[in-house]
Amino acid sequence: MTFYSEDEEQLRMIRTSARDFADTYIRPHVMDWDESQHFPVDLFKKMGEYGFMGVLIPEQYNGVGLGYPEYITILEEISEVCGSIGLSLAAHNSLCSNHILSFANEEQKSKYLPKLATAEWIGAWGLTETSSGSDAASLTTTAVREGDYWILNGSKTFITHAISGDITVVMARTGEKRDNHGVTAFIIEKGTPGFTAGKKINKLGMRASETASLFFDHCRVHQDQVIGNVGEGFIQALKLLDGGRISIAALSLGIARGAYACALRYANEREQFNRKIYDFQDVSFKLADMATKIDAAELLIRRAGYLKDAGEKVTKESAMAKYYASEVAVEVSNASVQIHGGYGFTKDYPAEKYFRDAKLCTIGEGTSAIQKMVIAREIRKDVGQ
Repeated sequence: MTFYSEDEEQLRMIRTSARDFADTYIRPHVMDWDESQHFPVDLFKKMGEYGFMGVLIPEQYNGVGLGYPEYITILEEISEVCGSIGLSLAAHNSLCSNHILSFANEEQKSKYLPKLATAEWIGAWGLTETSSGSDAASLTTTAVREGDYWILNGSKTFITHAISGDITVVMARTGEKRDNHGVTAFIIEKGTPGFTAGKKINKLGMRASETASLFFDHCRVHQDQVIGNVGEGFIQALKLLDGGRISIAALSLGIARGAYACALRYANEREQFNRKIYDFQDVSFKLADMATKIDAAELLIRRAGYLKDAGEKVTKESAMAKYYASEVAVEVSNASVQIHGGYGFTKDYPAEKYFRDAKLCTIGEGTSAIQKMVIAREIRKDVGQ
């Protein structure tokens, strides 16, 4: 069994394409975008031309119809250069686009997926609220039926592409609170009356990935914009997050590889006491640990991706991959700063940005504690309890 692509030559070509793209169009601007919190919309349009914004979308909807091995590879390569761009790429592909691909009707797919696949439209996905982060079942944004329309009131927070997104998939309560069948998913286009975005959130890391709140003030949405059946939104979201966690794991892997690469390079350039610092056991052993944990993380991610492509349930495997890879990204980026010494604390070297970006990976799409809850619940099934 291989956890990589059955077509290894194709995977190598995709890796080369993504790497060249990142080096050409992203690397020269990383720190400028980070400092100014600039969300480079034009870059994502360019990624649409390369097929990176419709990786999993079938060709019939203008996507490239690839699988998770290729998707993981693209995310890893982009994120190794800039975690912010990798995060936005993941949110567009895994959440907004994939929700429509997985659960929408044919009319909705034909209308929206071609625009999302080519990045003519950028997608957002709204679940998190101020009072319901990890406790997603307690969301308070409501949708009340009024003839052929639903009236939405409430707000969402920490939404990627809230301002620039052309289309947002939103979960709103249509039933009783904490009822898993009391939430419905809606497709809402930018400019819909009563649907607005707040100001950009000033973040520690992932600063070039746009994050803001969304507000719904008597927002009228036609029933044709409901995804699936009324009351299925929360169940859809949970299924979607299995794939989303693979995305964040791949994002984490890219960040970890970037932090490791710059630390390895620095350790072989920097001299102290007339020796390369790599020759000190403390440094070389630290790098050995980093390399080993990165490879272990990739194997977990590739396994989850393989099973996802095979149509298998991946709740446990994706949670394991996301939990381990995100914690490895934090550990490796921290070690990278340490190896750089004082220079690692400056913006003249890339280590500090990997350090800042990595932390989000242990929070977004379920904290590490939530991943352990999911894993613990799943492994208990192995003993029939």
